[in-house]
Amino acid sequence: MTRKLYYEDAYLTEFDTEVRKVDQDNSGRYYAVLEETAFYPTGGGQPHDTGSLNGLEVTDVEEIDGEIRHYLSERFPAELITIHGSVNWERRYDHMQQHNGQHIVSAVFQDRFGVPTTSFHLGKDTVTIDLDTDNLTGELLRDAEERVNKIIRNHLEIEAKWVDVEEANKYPLRKSLSVEEDVRLVIIPGVDYNGCGGTHPQSTSEVMAVKFLGWTRNKKQVRLEFACGNRVLNKLEEKHRIVTDLKQLVRRPEDELTSEVNSILLESKEKDRKITELEEQLIKYEAKQLMSNIPADGVVYRVYKHRPIKDLQSLGKAVVASGDIEYVVLVSEQEDQLQFVLAHGDAVEQNLNHIAKKIFPIIEGKGGGKPNFVQGGGKKLIEADELVTKMKQAINDCE
Repeated sequence: MTRKLYYEDAYLTEFDTEVRKVDQDNSGRYYAVLEETAFYPTGGGQPHDTGSLNGLEVTDVEEIDGEIRHYLSERFPAELITIHGSVNWERRYDHMQQHNGQHIVSAVFQDRFGVPTTSFHLGKDTVTIDLDTDNLTGELLRDAEERVNKIIRNHLEIEAKWVDVEEANKYPLRKSLSVEEDVRLVIIPGVDYNGCGGTHPQSTSEVMAVKFLGWTRNKKQVRLEFACGNRVLNKLEEKHRIVTDLKQLVRRPEDELTSEVNSILLESKEKDRKITELEEQLIKYEAKQLMSNIPADGVVYRVYKHRPIKDLQSLGKAVVASGDIEYVVLVSEQEDQLQFVLAHGDAVEQNLNHIAKKIFPIIEGKGGGKPNFVQGGGKKLIEADELVTKMKQAINDCE
């Protein structure tokens, strides 16, 4: 088996070793198996390391069938025997901070509040754990966060060691062991004793800080989201940048931004309401204008340029509702499309879907609606005026 240097020294990022095997998996990805490696493979909720082998990018690391596969951006030269590995330290250390932070958070929730952790996910930007409860109060979260950060500040030594099952069971383990072979324990004295295969720092102080970001209900449990270490600083920088940009738009002190933005949103909603009322009045006026000059064939029509289909629908309904009307045809000509609305009054019994089906092939279009009101659109294969003519002809043919 490959010697796992990441267990011997989680801070090791440069190493030299020999290649044992170069191959492809079933999906065609090239990978190498080494005599020893500092690359951590995905497992236990912690993502894999990245880096390079002799300058070739390591894109993924997995432990499969007892061998640690280093997936590469391209195949190693066949004659290559000795290689140099380099682990991306920024990614590794971030994972060490997040993983150990999760141990502390889970320990506090279980020991202080009797809420165990059922799952853990270390994401790209945040960490989430599922807690076996259906609710978290603000007071509980503040208490838990304070206790977690106090443990971090206490600069407790973190020990990781391999022991047999008999010795492991002498510790107050958070979960009972389901294996019979040796197990790796991660120990934070007085805080957490856990079987864990992940990488961890030497002291809780290296976690730096933990900040809870919020929670949601998830399948009768609670999913808590948080960030640890340098991610907390990144989140602070991100929020500071947003607040700074907002202050350029809303020139108020930070403690007044929320009330000021809320006031702006209320004013905007009121303006939107008034605009909607004015648009409705305008549509009614426009409908009366169309009704003022009804052609002899009883088909009111109009062609527009770049008018939204939503406007055509509103106008069509207003025309039908405004009086005794037989048919109304409204067409909007877009850059490379034609859209239309076809409606009739209550005195007409024609199903307009039958007429629309005759029109759609002409413009390679689609649509539909109720018997008295249909809408649709398609390609601009003919001029808008010609489409109106064909729709009027289809109306006459169906009567």
